Amino acid sequence: MMKRDDASHALLRDARELGHEARAGSGDHAALKLWLRMLATTTQIEAEIRRRLREQFGISLARFDYMAQLYRYKRGLQMGALSRYLMVTGGNVTGLTDELERDGLVAREAHPDDRRAWIVCLTTKGHRAFEAMAQQHEQWILELFAGLDAKTVQQLYTQLGALRVQLVRTERLPEEKA
Repeated sequence: MMKRDDASHALLRDARELGHEARAGSGDHAALKLWLRMLATTTQIEAEIRRRLREQFGISLARFDYMAQLYRYKRGLQMGALSRYLMVTGGNVTGLTDELERDGLVAREAHPDDRRAWIVCLTTKGHRAFEAMAQQHEQWILELFAGLDAKTVQQLYTQLGALRVQLVRTERLPEEKA
């Protein structure tokens, strides 16, 4: 039987051999290695979630994300706001809206104050479908992170939060200099 430390080292060695991390050399900065590991991990988790959504629900991750945004806004969202929240073009949102509307999962209504704008909201069928998917999605995430104890998850969450704050501050610097 392998000791815990031996098993941990084996897992780390295997992780280095996967995906984006293979690009890093032993002499590269730790920050570069961390970036590549984060990228590889995120890519791997996202691919698995995409596969499971398609397999179990016949839906793409883009549709799931779209429905998640609408689920947060019970009164619906203007398509322009939806585009910004999803960080995709208006054309992408229109295409997804058309598909989801055909499937009876969303409804599109004219904006009461702006004849050029549309408000999109989940239908009752869409609401129920999203809740079932979201519940399963949460279980998948818990399963995929099950190898980490609660303390480690909290530490990673905190540290990545600090990194995000630092990144936001860095993004603002060029604007402040102007």
